[in-house]
Amino acid sequence: MLLPPDLILVFATASVALALAPGPDNIFVLTQSALNGRVAGLMVTLGLMTGVFIHTAFVAVGVAAIFQTSALAFTALKVVGAAYLVYLAVKAFRAGAQDLTSENAPKRSLPRLYGTGVVMNVTNPKVAIFFLALLPQFADPARGSVPLQIVLLGCIFILCATVIFAGVAWVAGFLGNWLAQSPRAQVMLNRIAGVVFLGLAARLVVATR
Repeated sequence: MLLPPDLILVFATASVALALAPGPDNIFVLTQSALNGRVAGLMVTLGLMTGVFIHTAFVAVGVAAIFQTSALAFTALKVVGAAYLVYLAVKAFRAGAQDLTSENAPKRSLPRLYGTGVVMNVTNPKVAIFFLALLPQFADPARGSVPLQIVLLGCIFILCATVIFAGVAWVAGFLGNWLAQSPRAQVMLNRIAGVVFLGLAARLVVATR
């Protein structure tokens, strides 16, 4: 079996936690939904998830090559990936509340909003690095094709993030007011994200080839 149920549950839980943590993507969905309506937020979400799939495809190809090279390359990937995840955890723990009321951009067409979501995600190198650090630790050559496992994991992440982001778009008015009025809630979500990042880093460190 490519992805056992317990691994799917762990990965899906991590994906939901990461999608919920305040960041540029979900805040962009939130603000565009508040400014341009729920459909606009859904179009931004589709654009962002298209970008995620593109990153997943690149990681699937790259990781396949890494798994077929030396143990040194695999160890280097683990060290770099774990270090980056720890960096993200520190950033999340130190992050404060963000101003969610400063977006004053004019309304834009739905296709343009979709395109903005794609470009915003694809051109962000941190997304590529993050996926390169996140996805390989859940793949195991003993279970079969590594690229296929990476693609399946990417699809699970996309599904979880789409549900969360679509929910953000749908309740943009309530959620926007809540987060804007509750800096403590933003900080708490960042702390949860930090714990998730540290857990993923620890899992990556103990991963075997």
